[in-house]
Amino acid sequence: MARVLFVCTGNTCRSPMAEAILKSKQLPGVEVKSAGVYAVNEAEASVNAKAVLQENNISHDHRSSTLTGDEMNWATLVLTMTQSHKAMILSQYPGAWDKTFTLKEFAEDDLNPDVADPFGGNEQIYREAFLEIKESIEKIVEKLR
Repeated sequence: MARVLFVCTGNTCRSPMAEAILKSKQLPGVEVKSAGVYAVNEAEASVNAKAVLQENNISHDHRSSTLTGDEMNWATLVLTMTQSHKAMILSQYPGAWDKTFTLKEFAEDDLNPDVADPFGGNEQIYREAFLEIKESIEKIVEKLR
């Protein structure tokens, strides 16, 4: 059983899109959640994140949540959107070093380790973030099977 936790800042843009994309793959034995290092609990996904998911025929009912020790204990794999998210997590949960990676690091994408934050941007910026996340998830699907 793989339990994947995607982490970004506010849990309204990148990590919810990543969660929705991976859930849409319907991989047997893979559970998926998302959280944010500075999230406000129960906020909806951003309007543009929802629009881009809908454009791609991915349904997702999301409410944000702050990263907690319980979620870290639940996860067998923690995938962050940036190196700074990873560093923050490892400073708070040093025992998670063996299961915490940036999404792109885990996907073995060496070009740029961070997924840019689309927060406050237009739909096109969200589309670019969506595609960046989707490409990385496509690369890790086999690792999760």
